[in-house]
Amino acid sequence: AVMAAAGRQLGREGRASLAAFVLGASVAALPPALLPGPGLGLYMCSLSLFHYSEYLVTAINNPRSLSLDSFLINHSFEYNLAAVSSWIEFTVEKIIYPEMKQITWLSTVGLLMVIFGECLRKAAMLTAGSNFNHIVQNEKSDTHTLVTSGVYGWFRHPSYVGWFYWSIGTQVLLCNPICAIGYTLASWRFFRERIEEEEITLIHFFGEEYLEYKKKVPSGLPFIKGVKVEL
Repeated sequence: AVMAAAGRQLGREGRASLAAFVLGASVAALPPALLPGPGLGLYMCSLSLFHYSEYLVTAINNPRSLSLDSFLINHSFEYNLAAVSSWIEFTVEKIIYPEMKQITWLSTVGLLMVIFGECLRKAAMLTAGSNFNHIVQNEKSDTHTLVTSGVYGWFRHPSYVGWFYWSIGTQVLLCNPICAIGYTLASWRFFRERIEEEEITLIHFFGEEYLEYKKKVPSGLPFIKGVKVEL
């Protein structure tokens, strides 16, 4: 039994190492200058960096929750579908109307959105420390505290704000008009539901302390106020 458990652990570590190697290699092997269009190489690098850094920051903050899922590569079917859709749109538009993928100023705007979103999300993860988890927690642990400092003083959900603008920015970077609109709508709906679900739990955990924090600090996402509390 001990040998079997050790084997499973080594298997998990091996898969995690392989995933990290592939993501790192993709950054090194895909310099933007070698790819068609100013945005595609930067997009591939930003996508790889996002998923690798999700695992890395989790390993620093909360190693007990670390798993292969911490890369968020297999986040959901919808996430994978969105990624494939953006690749298809880029390819089709590149063939039909290649000039659309050469709008340098638009790709630059997208790159700035990606950088902002990535930095904000990782800052949120690092600020939250061991309180951060990729899975919404339903039970309060002894070490679970309400974080209101740093970027949490700007927004109640800075990690979601960062992910929201990062995801949209990837499509602006690729000059993908259809997916840019689709990502905006889908991401907004997802985070609206996620924030409401999470805030119910946070109110249960921290009570009046969270309600006071909620009054003072916005969610950070447009037109999303969070769960409504009836007095």
